[in-house]
Amino acid sequence: MDKELGRKIEDFRKKATQTAEEIVFHSFPTKIIELTELIETTRDSSSPFHISNLACNTDTTIYPPPDQLQPTKKRRLENGATNADAIETVADIQYVRLPGRVPANKHLVEKVHGVIKREAEQLAASVDKVKLWVTLTMPKIEDGDNFGVQIQEEVLGELCRSQESAYNIRDSTRQSHIARAKLCSKLIKYPNIEDYKLAIIEHDEKQFYLACQHLHDLRNVYAIIMDLMHKNISKIRVPKANNSVGLY
Repeated sequence: MDKELGRKIEDFRKKATQTAEEIVFHSFPTKIIELTELIETTRDSSSPFHISNLACNTDTTIYPPPDQLQPTKKRRLENGATNADAIETVADIQYVRLPGRVPANKHLVEKVHGVIKREAEQLAASVDKVKLWVTLTMPKIEDGDNFGVQIQEEVLGELCRSQESAYNIRDSTRQSHIARAKLCSKLIKYPNIEDYKLAIIEHDEKQFYLACQHLHDLRNVYAIIMDLMHKNISKIRVPKANNSVGLY
């Protein structure tokens, strides 16, 4: 590796270190406080996470399809082609049979799931940067004095589990829509069965409860990984006493 390339790599390592330490010592504690305050506000009726928002936002009415359907056109450009060379696809939906429509719970989608998704994505992104830092501080594989490396491996394992938890929480909104869509399709097919309406209401109520629980889970993940890293920060920075690749 030439000197200029080596200097750029070293600059990259320093930036990764600065970013990760800022996350560990500032972002993680800040997020713990923010999520704790958000959890406490969920008991207030003005909070979007309060169950009182369920009654006014869950609509189980089956609305009829629109009277007229207009054909639509989709234009796609390939390899920078001009409009004259564009490939046009006309999707004629004039004869498509459209069933009744049950609207989504807009409050749940925008003000509840939106917050959960944003927090989960932020956790996953932060953990990914810290994982990179810990990985770059690991020394070369050799015999002797591997206790610090074992600590780093344990920290990496916890970071991976935390990131996986963030992914699962982020994916829970998709699973919620799929489950609700199945109930709505049943309601459209069997509008005379009242239990399907009640099932949709219960589903939305469960989502409010799970959203509050996800806030607790995210806050706890931040607290666990912050505590683990703060207690073992010296070994994370310099796992071996003779490790020449230090962070400072």
